[in-house]
Amino acid sequence: MVKVKICCISSHEEAALALRAGADALGLVGHMPSGPGVVADEIARDIARAVPRHIDTFLLSSETKAADIIDHVRYCETNTVQIVQHIDPQEYKMIRAKLPAIKLVQVIHIEDESALDLIEIYAPFIDAYLLDSGRPSLGEGALELGGTGRTHDWNISAAFVKRAPKPVYLAGGLMPDNVQSAIKTVKPYGVDLCSGIRTDDQLDEEKLHFFMEKCEYQTS
Repeated sequence: MVKVKICCISSHEEAALALRAGADALGLVGHMPSGPGVVADEIARDIARAVPRHIDTFLLSSETKAADIIDHVRYCETNTVQIVQHIDPQEYKMIRAKLPAIKLVQVIHIEDESALDLIEIYAPFIDAYLLDSGRPSLGEGALELGGTGRTHDWNISAAFVKRAPKPVYLAGGLMPDNVQSAIKTVKPYGVDLCSGIRTDDQLDEEKLHFFMEKCEYQTS
């Protein structure tokens, strides 16, 4: 069955709701230049400490230097770090050395087919990829690093999954009415969503359960 990661968790109540619905992983959003769901590191740490150990807790970090990423993860005490910007792959060597038990997930924003060129660059250093719909090419001031609510070209994502030697999560504009098509087209290891199951910025229990049912139906 496809794994489900619920992102933008902002409270113990939202974490509990996601876990009751069957989520496999929770996303805790650190400081970002764009996108929803940012929580203070103190809140992220408090939630991560309370979550059962078998659940993956993803810290979304926009840091690009190994030392800063290491400090961020150590403070927040998550078991996974999702690096949302492209970083020098050599930085991963230090991260792995200092955080050997932490899962490393690199975000790849699917702007065009050039995203496929990043598969081999990151493969030796990471545990998984996460494909999203941000636009890092816009540069400083207009940088988008996720949380856009937009889908991207799933055909490129499908090609990415076929070539990737590591698990791939799919994000970007997923919601109950399109997740079946996304899973069928891309065949990801897991799906990741935020805005598609929220109402007025709050995790919506009805939308969440409907989404989970769609995932179960598609993969059964």
